[in-house]
Amino acid sequence: MTILITGAAGFIGSNFVLDWFSHSKEDVVSLDLLTYAGNLENLSSLNQNSHHHFVHGNIGDRDLVSSFLKKYHVMAVIHFAAESHVDRSIHRPEDFIETNIVGTYRLLESVRAYWNDLDQEAKKAFRFLHVSTDEVYGSLNDKAPAFSENYPYEPNNPYSASKAASDHLVRAWFHTYGLPVLTTNCSNNYGPYHFPEKLIPLCILNALNNKPLPVYGDGQQIRDWLYVQDHCSAIREVLRKGKIGETYNIGGWNEKTNLDVVKTLCYILDELKPKADGSKYENQITYVKDRPGHDRRYAIDASKIERELGWTPKETFETGLRKTVLWYLENQAWVNHVVSGKYLHWIQKQYS
Repeated sequence: MTILITGAAGFIGSNFVLDWFSHSKEDVVSLDLLTYAGNLENLSSLNQNSHHHFVHGNIGDRDLVSSFLKKYHVMAVIHFAAESHVDRSIHRPEDFIETNIVGTYRLLESVRAYWNDLDQEAKKAFRFLHVSTDEVYGSLNDKAPAFSENYPYEPNNPYSASKAASDHLVRAWFHTYGLPVLTTNCSNNYGPYHFPEKLIPLCILNALNNKPLPVYGDGQQIRDWLYVQDHCSAIREVLRKGKIGETYNIGGWNEKTNLDVVKTLCYILDELKPKADGSKYENQITYVKDRPGHDRRYAIDASKIERELGWTPKETFETGLRKTVLWYLENQAWVNHVVSGKYLHWIQKQYS
């Protein structure tokens, strides 16, 4: 089958495309608008691959999406495309409403029209897999059980609210129209090709450039961390064996405070890239004003996907973080290409 990947030049999307080709020779159509976080360099290793077809465009462009769904006979859509940075959603929520809600609606309608025209056998085989986040569930206190798939939605910022809305749309298109959908809600991803506005790649970049490592508030916010390659393998399992209409939480079973994440990162850098003067990277940690409405804790209960589909993560936080640091140390050309003047202006504005 041919699959369509939306947001294919972004962090998780590009990792999934590369992972897919490491397991399959089936064709992939990669759709991306190439906004600030979309980077075709992530997919450059596929430039000579005749099974890979890149389309520059918007998920909300009904004519464009409809045309290549038919052209390539797409039999599965994996929907990664989204504005995803909470800090940016606080400054400019309109972009998140437009992409995550309106864009998902228009994509669903394009896919539904295409799916309706398929023959019965193809309609039965077709899948629309919507990739979402644990942030739709809101915030947990330190003693509360982790988010299960039945946990009520309580989003607390414009980003998570827009993703919650897109989840509801996908659910409604299944129950109302019968579109064969699957939904996944994942915890914090990290790994190669991560745009350096998020915590881990930002701190790697700042550490190597002797800049402050910004930690919001007291640094005790807790997140569950999932290595991106583990996320990719989970999505493949959900696509292959998931029950239509179901939601699957994907987590790494790695709850860490933000401060612990940064300190672990510093210890790894001390080993792999020690400073010439012998000082420790941890000395660069700087506490900055907390962001508005900062959720205290996210935690994923990934029991269902293990029980029903047999998936578990392979990486511990320490092994995954070490692989991540090594990738950034070995790919400084990629880092230099994505760090533009506009990016530096954003970082200065956000963490000053």
